Amino acid sequence: MGTRLKVLSVFKRLHRTRLAVFNNDDRSLTAARLKINDEFRKNKNEPSEENIQKMIKMGSDVEIVLREAVLQMEHLGENTLLLRPRESLLLENVPYCDQPRKKS
Repeated sequence: MGTRLKVLSVFKRLHRTRLAVFNNDDRSLTAARLKINDEFRKNKNEPSEENIQKMIKMGSDVEIVLREAVLQMEHLGENTLLLRPRESLLLENVPYCDQPRKKS
């Protein structure tokens, strides 16, 4: 796959992940969109192939961190938070299970 296609692929994955992670949170959705677009626009004219590959790797790593480590919480009161985990986080984050997992 060409470098340009890799960059576009990472860009699209970041935006799809942003939509899933910050679902129903307009402020965070907007902030993440602006940050992603700003970083890609800032490095648009990077001439070094080596630096481009490093940035592609960093973008992929950021997408993984967003997908696997970010949780949504909402303030309900002074000392109360409502946790809204995504389904994908609940399935992989089981420290103990009575029944062993089936091998796929």
